[in-house]
Amino acid sequence: MQQSKTLKEIAEYLGGTVRGDGAVRVGGLAPLETAGPDTITFLANHKYAAKVAETKAGAVLMAPGNESYGRNVVEVANPYLGFAKLLTLFYTSPHPGLGILPESNVGTGVTMGEGISIYPGACVGNNVTIGARTVIHSGAVIYEGAVIGDDCVVHANVVIRERCRLGNRVIIQPGAVIGSDGFGYAPDGRGYYRIPQIGIVVLEDDVEVGANTTVDRAALEVTLVKQGTKLDNLVQVAHNCQIGRDCMIVSQVGISGSTKVGDHVTLAGQVGVAGHLTIGDNVMVGAKSGVPNSLAANAGYSGYPAQPHKEWLKSMAVVSNLPALKKTVGSLEKRIAELEEQLKK
Repeated sequence: MQQSKTLKEIAEYLGGTVRGDGAVRVGGLAPLETAGPDTITFLANHKYAAKVAETKAGAVLMAPGNESYGRNVVEVANPYLGFAKLLTLFYTSPHPGLGILPESNVGTGVTMGEGISIYPGACVGNNVTIGARTVIHSGAVIYEGAVIGDDCVVHANVVIRERCRLGNRVIIQPGAVIGSDGFGYAPDGRGYYRIPQIGIVVLEDDVEVGANTTVDRAALEVTLVKQGTKLDNLVQVAHNCQIGRDCMIVSQVGISGSTKVGDHVTLAGQVGVAGHLTIGDNVMVGAKSGVPNSLAANAGYSGYPAQPHKEWLKSMAVVSNLPALKKTVGSLEKRIAELEEQLKK
């Protein structure tokens, strides 16, 4: 943790303003319930506003216009973003460049920038390029000809296959696989003939990949994840997919081959996307939805199969009433049968 900061310094760092004593010093962050006088807390959700009156924090990070209850306040337009930036300020520091540590395995023809760290047990293949200040943790395996940019972090047991390319500031969490073979087989009448996957994966700048996520290499060209996109844990991106900029792909999403996802798309947990589809820019798909067809831009979708979110809500309202509807229909059928019997007589 870094040294303490005054509220005035914090406000300047975040581009906010102080309401109260700007000379108060804090040295870290804590939740509203457990914060003490030497920490700053934050209010990002208004439904917890009453807890500000009870907190013992030295200051509260909040949006302008909220009740301070006599507490020192740092006002910022986006408290949650401010919280994230303060975590960075207080709890993270540049990784020291340790060089190639003993018991790591580095091949021939490797190009390395200054300030890199390769930990014991990491394996770097021949003709790999590693940018400045990049960290390769223990157990990571980098295949021949891979390219990794500056300021990247490759965590333990990550595999980056041959010729795949990572931009700058890419973070790969433990156990992820970049460039595994795409699921490609041709039926030959008796079984399936394996199709060699000779393409690569490209992750652009500021992409992050969660633990045990897999991004398959293309059959011929490139599986592409564009700048700023974040893939959660346990995500599957199949071969030849293209994922746009600044997308959020949440845990257990599966995207089938050759699908194109636009910019600023959110796929919530366990969404399944069929292959060879196009999902437009600024689309949001609700959790556990199934996407069998292309989706138009600038809209929200939910359900299985996915449909416009408002239509899905109407459908779900009917589903919740199905037991009563079934009872009503049964009663009507009985009455109709009785009337028909009377008519026969």
